[in-house]
Amino acid sequence: MACRAAGKRGIDVGLARVLTSPSLGHAVGLTSRTSLDGASVRYIPESSFSSFLQGSGHHTTKESSIRIVSWLYISFRCFHASQELWARRKNDNQGVDLKTQKKGKFAKRIKKPPVDAPYVPPKLKRITKSLQDKTIDIFEGMTTVELAKRTGQSVITLQEFLVNLGEKVVSEFDPLKIDVAELVVMEVGANVRRQHSNEGSEILPRPVVVTVMGHVDHGKTSLLDALRQTSVAAKEAGGITQHLGAFVVSMPSGASITFLDTPGHAAFSAMRARGAAVTDLVVLVVAADDGVMPQTLEAISHAKSANVPIVVAINKCDKPSANPERVKLQLASEGFLLEEMGGDIQVVEVSAVTKTGLDNLEEAILLQAEMMELKARVDGHAQAYVVEAKLDKGRGPLATAIVKAGTLVCGQHVVVGSEWGRIRAIRDMSGKLTERARPAMPVVIEGLKGLPMAGDDVTVVETEERARMLSAGRRRKYEKDRLRQIMEERTETNKPSEDDSVVPERTEMPLIVKADVQGTVQAVTDALRTLNSPQVFVNVVHVGVGPISQSDVDLAQACGAYIVGFNVKSPPSSISQAAIQAGTKIMQHQVIYHLLDEVGNLIVDKAPGTLETQVAGEAEVLNIFELRGRSKSAGGDIKIAGCRVVVGHFSKSSTMRLLRSGEEVFEGPCASLKTSKHDVELVEKGNECGLVILGCNDFQIGDVIQCLEQVVRKPKLIISDNGIARIECY
Repeated sequence: MACRAAGKRGIDVGLARVLTSPSLGHAVGLTSRTSLDGASVRYIPESSFSSFLQGSGHHTTKESSIRIVSWLYISFRCFHASQELWARRKNDNQGVDLKTQKKGKFAKRIKKPPVDAPYVPPKLKRITKSLQDKTIDIFEGMTTVELAKRTGQSVITLQEFLVNLGEKVVSEFDPLKIDVAELVVMEVGANVRRQHSNEGSEILPRPVVVTVMGHVDHGKTSLLDALRQTSVAAKEAGGITQHLGAFVVSMPSGASITFLDTPGHAAFSAMRARGAAVTDLVVLVVAADDGVMPQTLEAISHAKSANVPIVVAINKCDKPSANPERVKLQLASEGFLLEEMGGDIQVVEVSAVTKTGLDNLEEAILLQAEMMELKARVDGHAQAYVVEAKLDKGRGPLATAIVKAGTLVCGQHVVVGSEWGRIRAIRDMSGKLTERARPAMPVVIEGLKGLPMAGDDVTVVETEERARMLSAGRRRKYEKDRLRQIMEERTETNKPSEDDSVVPERTEMPLIVKADVQGTVQAVTDALRTLNSPQVFVNVVHVGVGPISQSDVDLAQACGAYIVGFNVKSPPSSISQAAIQAGTKIMQHQVIYHLLDEVGNLIVDKAPGTLETQVAGEAEVLNIFELRGRSKSAGGDIKIAGCRVVVGHFSKSSTMRLLRSGEEVFEGPCASLKTSKHDVELVEKGNECGLVILGCNDFQIGDVIQCLEQVVRKPKLIISDNGIARIECY
């Protein structure tokens, strides 16, 4: 109506302008009361407007216009309202007299009673094996889908790893190379075990690999010397083997046998384990005059864990005290089923000195090898196992390895553990150069960039770039595992103990270990760590292969460490003088017994010890004297016990304990100790003295007084018969 009225007057405006302009509103007959604020219509329900028009049919034209303008005014005042708010406003207009109750500042809250719900126990989380402890088998040509199933990761995640490695990703069903698969698994964080297939390869018989094991000083190396007609045992320090050696022996029958000689000392357990892991057959050497010893049983357990057969060689049968039958009974008591007793374990009686029984030993080894039908792949990339590694001054890092399958060729790129390199030269155990190494052949590899760890696998790769990537990935994985292990050890150390007693003081003894070969470094480090005690913590801060250098002295000076050199040359005079000026002690040994003895005594001297109360002397009360009439400032009346020292001695600075009929009556410090009216500090056995115990006046003739002293008791170094050293704390 407003727009129509404006049109009749020749005014062409919109509805909003008519309603908001005062002049136009007055022109169309609107009062100032019905004028609206300037706004734009956002939402007006059509149903409300139609119902409004239907309800206004009986009104006059002027009343209808006023009613329409009023309705539009209300609608424009609520232009921001939604449909729900509009309905609420409509209800408010219907009930004008009803006031909405406003919520006060401090509204009273009605507390609802708690609902009695049944207890639902929490679901137990399923314990899954972490990726760090999981080993995943990989093989050449496996697909991304198969790798995702084994690692538990999604295919997209593995494809992202492949893109980061520079590999072209087309489909998840494309075959992967075994090197790429290993890199992906290491990025995931799991351990890797390579599986090689011999399908389509040339399989030929190979020589047998024999590991000689047994207790220390039972004649293992002497037996090998008798077989090879050499004298290696004479070159070893102390006459005991402290290295892991590999030899190829041409037997009189024309057959070739690869022998591994392992140390027998308790400290070289890891070497024996490595020898059992790479061998086909174990020759267990037992002395006929000594019998089964601890390292003999350990060698048996290593052989059983590696699942390899055993041939028993009873050595030193030429001695008058030899008793082979006793040895057989001891082996039978350990669960060994010997052939003489209906079992399948061969027993041969030999003598390395007189060289008797060697033919029978050779026959037993070859017979066992023939029954095993040993064969290996001779073509393709080689698989080898490092048994020892050392650092040569002229040739650099050297790795002694045994080829398990394939052919190792000079000039190939290899990855050994976390180290890589290009094979510069391959030498046999006699030092002769060779172009290739066949299965079961021990060789020395030259050309590595760093010194590998004994026990690492030798992996042949195609390019130098792939060798670098694989080496870097393994090094990162090794570092993560090492840091995780350190954090776990710290967590276990910081755990509060169940006992709330005072934790004894513990000092740290840092050590730097240098040895001639990598395997000996590991063995010496493990042996030194067994000397840990509740009072002294042996912390090996650095290990290395080679002679003692100036950097070792500088590191020892920085952290206050001792330097341990085992089977290494004496350092130059300049380095020795620098160590003396820095106050660094250098301990050099060639025999493991002497090394453990010196380090153990050093640990005992460095240990803080524990305080212990012990009885220094005993005295018998013969008479009692009483002093009366003393002033209050002097302390009142006192009683003096006249005693005779019958055991040990009495000291004035010690604590006294009064015993009566074997029961403790009083214990306190000594207030006075006199002999012939003279104050003394010490009374020896057999002398008489006057004794006053502070706070004690209850003496009787016949009582016994003990002198108690606090002494520091140091730990004790114990070396067992089999060479195991340990620190015993009291």
